[in-house]
Amino acid sequence: MPTWDPNQYLQFADERTLPCRDLVRRINLNSPASIIDLGCGPGNSTAVISERWPNAKITGLDSSSEMITAARRSQPKNNWIIGDITAWAQSDEQTFDLVFSNAAMQWVNDHSTAFVGLMRHVAPGGALAVQMPGNYDAPAHLLMRELAMSPGWKDRFPKGVREWHVHDLQFYYDILAGHARCIDLWATEYIHNMPEAGAIVEWYRGTGLRPFLDSLSTDTDRDRFTNEYGARLRTVYPQQSDGRVLFPFRRLFIVAYRK
Repeated sequence: MPTWDPNQYLQFADERTLPCRDLVRRINLNSPASIIDLGCGPGNSTAVISERWPNAKITGLDSSSEMITAARRSQPKNNWIIGDITAWAQSDEQTFDLVFSNAAMQWVNDHSTAFVGLMRHVAPGGALAVQMPGNYDAPAHLLMRELAMSPGWKDRFPKGVREWHVHDLQFYYDILAGHARCIDLWATEYIHNMPEAGAIVEWYRGTGLRPFLDSLSTDTDRDRFTNEYGARLRTVYPQQSDGRVLFPFRRLFIVAYRK
């Protein structure tokens, strides 16, 4: 798994939290008593959950101790756990009225098993709500892979890079349909208004670039890879008339209600 920096991640807190807000608004649960936020990061998604359901008992789980420390510092009233989503999904831990995950499940392997496991942790009448990026083949991601496989870099990635992954929405419907009374699915493409193409590099330094940078052994290589990636980005994300750059980002949403 890549390493995570709460400060880097929160450079774009508003943009990263907007899909979370859209997901929370769509969940049709009046007053869930217990909620778990899987892959809670520094707690920005957990704060949105707390706003909607202030009386719920909320637990946040993340594999990064740095993220949990940041979350605990900002929201000491909630329960925070350092843990792995896959292990939690396979465990016999308690059920929750809402099992929630914002932009984390894309790092989890074997979604056919993991999502069924998550659904087992949803209490009867409760819901599983998940948001994930759906832009695996967007130019920003293709450029990472192309750069890593280019003649100047491929020798530094002999084992390849473990990237995030998602399936199409039909896949999630099929694996959850036997466990849910109804399923709400949708996709949204957000158009983020960035000050310049370099801001897109900073965005991905907090997420998608992490597996590539963590595979390199020196800061010099990491800086050079980032700079070359930025140069390539500028060729596919042109400036608008005012000098700013529009950054499309597609996301997938799933809300499955337990029978």
